[in-house]
Amino acid sequence: MRKILAYPLTVIYFIFFGLILVIFHPIQWFCFNVFGYQAHKKSVDALNYCLTYSLLLLGNRVSFRNKYKIATDRPCIVVANHQSMYDISPIIWNMRNHHPKFISKKELGKGIPSISYNLRHGGSALIDRKDRDQALKAIINLANYAKENNRSVVIFPEGTRSRDGKPKPFQTGGLKILLKKLPDAQVVPISINNSWKTLRYGKFPMGIGAHLTFDVHEPMGSRDLPLEELIAKIESTISSNINY
Repeated sequence: MRKILAYPLTVIYFIFFGLILVIFHPIQWFCFNVFGYQAHKKSVDALNYCLTYSLLLLGNRVSFRNKYKIATDRPCIVVANHQSMYDISPIIWNMRNHHPKFISKKELGKGIPSISYNLRHGGSALIDRKDRDQALKAIINLANYAKENNRSVVIFPEGTRSRDGKPKPFQTGGLKILLKKLPDAQVVPISINNSWKTLRYGKFPMGIGAHLTFDVHEPMGSRDLPLEELIAKIESTISSNINY
């Protein structure tokens, strides 16, 4: 019965989702080209607010729980597990005061209204997973940009999303670069639960009635522990708070 209901709700959702992307694409272009970064960022914030709460059309709720004060006077390295594309908008909206930038595969940099434009012009890094040198250079450039402009970087060290919620082992190369290049950054671990359920049936229909939760853990300093120990602690903190 749930899956049957998911079909019409998914159609309605896709219509609204597509409209949001199409409407915000020229708004982003105008803000970026006429008023610059700050105006463009506000348009991206509004876009991701709409994308986050459009999930309500599917009966999916989003809770972003953070009881810690995260300083805005230095960059953050936001580290999270990865369950679906619906991990991204809630992080952008709820971490908007920290100017989050993403490490994304280059394929997302073209062809998607609003999203591709933001990835190309908003400060994120587009990497070629088949070209290790290009990927490392892009991450280094992003770290330097974050340091110079007090931005934050979001990384999903699993490398690819979990289709059943079970956490995958960290691939630590990109995270190591960020920790080395941003020695004064705060490390903000986030555990994401139930995002994978939005795609439990595949791309169509979408999953309905899920409660997506984002739990922010106590920030760490990137110098608090030796590098390997710090990464192990980050991974343990995130993984131990994932339900699957």
